[in-house]
Order: sequence, then structure tokens, then C-alpha cells
Amino acid sequence: MALTSSLYIHATIITVDKERRIILDGALLIRGNEIAAIGKTANLLNNPLVSSDTERIDCSGRIILPGLINTHAHLAQSLLRGLAEDLPLHSWLCDAIWPLEANFGPRDGYIGARLTIAEMLKSGTTCFLEAMLTHRSGFENVATAVNEMGIRACLGKLVKVEETNKATGMIDPRDRDISSMSIASALEAHNLHHGSCDGRLHVWMAAGTPRGSPAALHKAIGDACESYGLGLTMHCAEAPKDLDIFHDCYDSSPAEFCKDNNLIRSGGRTVLAHMVNLDLEKDVPLLSDCGATVAHNPVSNCKLASGIAPIPELMDGSVNVSLGTDGAPCNNTYDMFQEMRLAGLIQKGVRRDAAVMSADTILEMATMNGARALGLEDKIGSLEVGKLADFVVLRVGGLHSAPFDHEQLLHGGVDPVTTVVYSCTGSDVERVVVDGRVLVREQNLLCADEDEILAQARQAVKSIRNSAGVVSRQARNYV
Repeated sequence: MALTSSLYIHATIITVDKERRIILDGALLIRGNEIAAIGKTANLLNNPLVSSDTERIDCSGRIILPGLINTHAHLAQSLLRGLAEDLPLHSWLCDAIWPLEANFGPRDGYIGARLTIAEMLKSGTTCFLEAMLTHRSGFENVATAVNEMGIRACLGKLVKVEETNKATGMIDPRDRDISSMSIASALEAHNLHHGSCDGRLHVWMAAGTPRGSPAALHKAIGDACESYGLGLTMHCAEAPKDLDIFHDCYDSSPAEFCKDNNLIRSGGRTVLAHMVNLDLEKDVPLLSDCGATVAHNPVSNCKLASGIAPIPELMDGSVNVSLGTDGAPCNNTYDMFQEMRLAGLIQKGVRRDAAVMSADTILEMATMNGARALGLEDKIGSLEVGKLADFVVLRVGGLHSAPFDHEQLLHGGVDPVTTVVYSCTGSDVERVVVDGRVLVREQNLLCADEDEILAQARQAVKSIRNSAGVVSRQARNYV
């Protein structure tokens, strides 16, 4: 059967390729699920691969860029948006999030995953790493949502180390399901689902922050990932107290603990989320030497008062840094454009250095660095011939991005990368393509019924709130 083909013409194309080319009046030819050609519109219109059957999409006034890659997201938590406001991390977990997650019903994880995926797609995210898929969320639930909605996903199934310990006194009601969050159950999920959804779904293990639990339990997770070739994602050194716990309970820095317990290693694939509170002198070289990625979550870290991660130091030390939104209760959106914007602004502000991080660096964190984190850099993260057709079309013509003008780019006009990072939001996304399939067109979700998703989410959260006894903390004088 002949491959279907589409030709996107007259766009400004930000490739994020090795030469960091930006193609003016550019064109992108898609055949099946791959990029078949990229270049000037005039040249591609005459490409022998373009036939009378090739669909032509006029992208005049648009920017095309690689699909954004969210390397730290909690899918089912979209149902908990707005229910844990103005709390520091440990109280946020113990008093709200863990009790709520422990009371998910059988279908709630599916409903929450569809809500999150819909929001991600409509705001330009084409691939994500689920950071901690709990038992109550249901691996099957989220895998089903990924399959139905066409997004690319790495699902980190939580391997639970019992949270209650003398170091913090934190009690996790999710521990009642601890037998279902074992290494064996993660390996079973890997055997059943890895490579499914036409190759779009990858199965990882996920681990929580060590808070005084026996180091041997954490090492068992690292050893299993090494033995079976699984990627590992782990929450680490997020809150200020976490650094003290590493020092007091394990006599190590965060990265030393990870290295000593085989959670990071040369040749491995580990994404460490947050990494806000580090021992830089010890941690940066270890992270670099082991090839670990740090998933930076600036909105979540600011909202939970965890601090601001030392991203310039990490990147100066050759550590791969990607971007994540975290979950809706500590961010309130899954919009990676907003994440990019804040990632740049906070570093400039706290360091009083306007040049500390460029827009190009930040866009790379959200695209190519994310692909590298997931071991998918040969398939996604940039727009190049032979890579998979995961990309986003932005309509950049609103008041908030003016006076950006494609026609003035050769004459000192406003830079398109700066416009994407600092002016655009998810609402500027017009079209989203994953694996060659159009999932969003004219800002409309094509892979699911948006009204149905909204209605199911609103109904589900009522039951979760009632079962957990957790409600919004904001006291309002409703009349």
C-alpha cells in the first residue's frame, strides 16, 4: 500500500537540528509517519516524492517546530487541580495529594489521563514521561488512554518503597497498595506493554525520593533496571529537607546516593526530577559522568517553595537538562510553553544576569534534550529527514506576539525562537502531528471528544474528594 504524504509549505521552520537551522519560507514533507524531506518551499514543491495525491497545507504566517517533550508529568493528577494550594511540599503530599490518590476509583486514572493528554496535545506536547504511575491510577488505564489518543509516552510505573520512616514521620496512605507496586509488577507491565501502541509506548520504572528508607530497597530498583534494560525516573532532592535527609540518613549527597545504589550509572537511562537542593561540587560531575538527565520543573518548584534548581551550573557541567510540568496540583497547567518561559525568567532574576540562559537553550531543553533524556534522540526532538513526524504548527499572529513578522526576519525582525519561548502559550498551537497522524487541527482535538472528557473529569473528582475528605483550602464568601 502506498504511503500517504503531506506537504507543509510557506512556514518558518525551527528545526533544532545540529546546525540549529531556521528555514524561512520552509516546507516539510511527511510520508507515512516520517519526515521525508525538509527545505525551502520552492525546492520541495518540485521534489519527486511530491505527487498529485500529496496533501498540501499552507502554513503562511505559521511557525513549525518539533513537538514538545514533557519529561516529568503526573497524568492522573489533572483531576486534583486546585485542591492543594499554598502548601509546602511535605504538607502538600501528606495532607492532600497522597490521601486523594489513595482514593481513586477504578476508572479515575483513565479519566484523568485522557484529560491530561488532551491538554498536552492542545498545548503542543507530543511526548511525555509519566513520573510516578501509582497502583490506584492503574497502568492499564493510562496505557489505554495513550493508545486511544495517539500521543507518544514513556510510562514510569511506581516501585514503592514504604514511606513511613523515622527521618520524617511522613505517612503515605498509598502504602496500603505497596504489594501491587513491586519490582515484579513493573516488569510484568513492561512485558505486556513495552513497544505497544505502534511503538509509541515505552515502559519505565519510577521511584520516589529516599526519605530514610533502607538504601538496599532503592538499590534493588536500580539493579532491576540495569538487568532488564529499563529506563528509570526518580524524584530526587526536591525540597530543602531532602538534602538534609541524604546527609543525615545516608551520609551522602543526592547524586552520591544514586551512584552508590546503581540508580545512575554509565550507559544507563535515568531521569532525576527536580534536583533543586544539591551538593554541587559532588553532584554535578557524578551526574555528568553517569549520563543522567535532570528534569527541571520550574513552576512546580516555585509553587511548592522548594527553591530554584541550579540549572546553569548543571548545564555548564555537561549535565543533560530537560523540562517538565509536574502535575496539575503543583502547576495548574501542563502547558510547556509556560514552563519554558519561567525556566528562563527565574534564572535571570535570581542571578541578576540577563544573558544567563538563552531562548535557544530553553527550547532545546523542551525538545532535543527531552528526546535525549528518553533515549529517543534518533527518532524525535528535532525536524530532520528520517525522524518521526512529531511536530507542532503555531499560529503566531496575536497581539501578544506582535510585532513579530515572518517577512522581516531577514531584515532584523523579531527573533522567532524568542517569540516562541517568551511570547507564545499553548493557545497558539493550531495543529499537532504525532507519528504522522494529525491529532489537533485548527485548535480542535481530533482524537477524542473534548466535551466528554470534561464532563467525566468533573464527575470523577466529586467522588475522589468525598472519599478522601479533602476539599479546596480556599475559604470564600460565596453568596
